[in-house]
Amino acid sequence: MASAASAPPQPTSPGNLKRIVAASLIGTTIEWYDFFLYGAAAALVFNKLFFPEEDPLVGTLLSFLTYAVGFAARPLGALVFGHYGDRLGRKKLLVLSLLMMGGATFAIGLLPTHASVGSAAPVLLTVLRLVQGFALGGEWGGAVLLVSEHGDARRRGFWASWPQTGAPAGQLLATGVLSLLTAVLSESAFGSWGWRVPFLLSGVLVIVGLWIRLSVDESPVFKQALEQAEARRKSADAIAEKMPLVAVLRHHWREVLVAMGARMAENISYYVITAFILVYATTSAGVSKQTALNAVLIASAIHFAVIPAWGALSDRLGRRPVYLIGAVGVGLWMFPFFALIDTGGFGNLLLAVTVGLVLHGAMYAPQAAFFSEMFATRMRYSGASIGAQFASVAAGAPAPLIATALLKDYGTSTPISLYVIAAALLTVVAVLVAKETRDRDLTDVDPSDGEVPAKAPAAGAPLV
Repeated sequence: MASAASAPPQPTSPGNLKRIVAASLIGTTIEWYDFFLYGAAAALVFNKLFFPEEDPLVGTLLSFLTYAVGFAARPLGALVFGHYGDRLGRKKLLVLSLLMMGGATFAIGLLPTHASVGSAAPVLLTVLRLVQGFALGGEWGGAVLLVSEHGDARRRGFWASWPQTGAPAGQLLATGVLSLLTAVLSESAFGSWGWRVPFLLSGVLVIVGLWIRLSVDESPVFKQALEQAEARRKSADAIAEKMPLVAVLRHHWREVLVAMGARMAENISYYVITAFILVYATTSAGVSKQTALNAVLIASAIHFAVIPAWGALSDRLGRRPVYLIGAVGVGLWMFPFFALIDTGGFGNLLLAVTVGLVLHGAMYAPQAAFFSEMFATRMRYSGASIGAQFASVAAGAPAPLIATALLKDYGTSTPISLYVIAAALLTVVAVLVAKETRDRDLTDVDPSDGEVPAKAPAAGAPLV
């Protein structure tokens, strides 16, 4: 008779699955709201409030530098949250990440500016940005795994894509609040106190997110793997379990590299399209701040809607074909993207951003299921998080900074387009060498799952 530890996990009921999806979605929405709010504020006001002694474009570069610092902390968050998420469970770590992100964002809303405390202001801003990055580094892996490991295997791409919609939802929320405030407040009022309002609102959102997140169950796939590991430890053939990080780097280094390569075009294109555009459209194309925000706002709503559709398509065609559509499409779109913005018309600006984000969604939607399916259960949080977040240091972190520097040095969008195209080529290569994962059973245990027979004790040695 099969032991209870080896029994397959019971399928999640449709009602419970929807609650799991809602918990992951609202949590990722809040975390991305916090993260993108900083990005938008870095482009619009932080250059004046925290780096006022520099000329406008240099101030923007310094502002984006603190923006990039948050990405630098994400790999550390991935390592720490991944380790404990693979040991203790997905749910506990997701609650902690939400508290850390929300607390740091709320504190940014209370920060004194350079005019009040001098150089201490950008230092404090940078510290809180580090906390944000650390929390987000642990959030993504846990949120997508909680849904992937609960969901119906036949529709995993669709269900796992819903936490991914937290990015455009957070972008939508952050941009919407900023757009509303810039519309109703004078520029002086927004610069003096209005910019603080959306950061302080994060406190309310975190309370709502915690209430929903605490109500969901732990992943059944993880619970089964934990029971199996415990049973093996108690058996005559005792098994010593490696640290998840060590197991990932030893047995799944290829998958980690594939995940990192796959993220290059996705991550770089997203921050060029949503963050750098606020700089480019207002400084080079003569578009008003409000017009640029409105274009990103509408395009983010469309982005939110198409992500589940791309996820469902990946269940039919496979993860790799859909991902390749997005990578190739983003590369081909870059020159038309900037040409449309240069016209200065709102319709063309909206078209440029919308098409860019729709193509980005073809990469972002299957990414959750794709990365989850690459790794064994007891190292899945670590593997997916490390692959995703280490790539963000080389991709999303410097993207607005590099794009702004290229614009400053060359005065044209051509090198920026070539920068994104190079990233797209790298992603295409990574996805082409990857294995298709659509049909993988997440409860399967790989032969190289990171567990090895423990050494037998020496004769006469005490048993511990």
